[in-house]
Amino acid sequence: MLDFKHTDRTRREFEGLSLEHLDALYSAGLRLTKNERDAEDLVQDTFLRAFRFFDKFERGTNMKAWLFKILTNTFINKYRRRVKERTVVEGASREAGNERFVTREPTESSADPEQYFFDKLLSDDVIRSIDQLPIDFRLVVILADLQEFSYKEIAEILDCPVGTVMSRLYRGRKLLQKNLLSYAVESGVVLPRQAIEIEAGAEIEADVLEFKRRVE
Repeated sequence: MLDFKHTDRTRREFEGLSLEHLDALYSAGLRLTKNERDAEDLVQDTFLRAFRFFDKFERGTNMKAWLFKILTNTFINKYRRRVKERTVVEGASREAGNERFVTREPTESSADPEQYFFDKLLSDDVIRSIDQLPIDFRLVVILADLQEFSYKEIAEILDCPVGTVMSRLYRGRKLLQKNLLSYAVESGVVLPRQAIEIEAGAEIEADVLEFKRRVE
């Protein structure tokens, strides 16, 4: 039983502003923790803290960014060590998380099963590549490429300079590019000679969202 000073009206206001971001928070939490149970706990803790300090939220500002700042701080303070120490990721939890990350509707898979299968393979490959990133790079890639926050918003969420955000995002995308390169060559998206140029350090854009658009 929660013992907050907020009224029922405040609770309804909080729910009206926050619940629409539940799926986005869970998706990000899953990519951070790489475990369904930990992601659920992280999101629950985020909502509890957000409601407790809802009186500090400035009305009219970005609720999603405020919630993600709480989620990020909660993860860093409470879950990061647990994730670092985890050596085995439960297969069933991971598969369930992947299905929530892939947002195609069942009707789409029925209408075009071959395209659905291809897209799911791509999505799973991107997920695995994101999960392999060091946590500092993974954070900015999640916030920028999956949640579409601006550099300024990410800097405020992570409490760091914009330049640091840009540097981490660039390095994170380069690592993603390297992780996805073999898949891109096999799929015919990137030619072998281009792969050699990329590995040699050629300046070829590696934005994961742009990569996804090219193969659709």
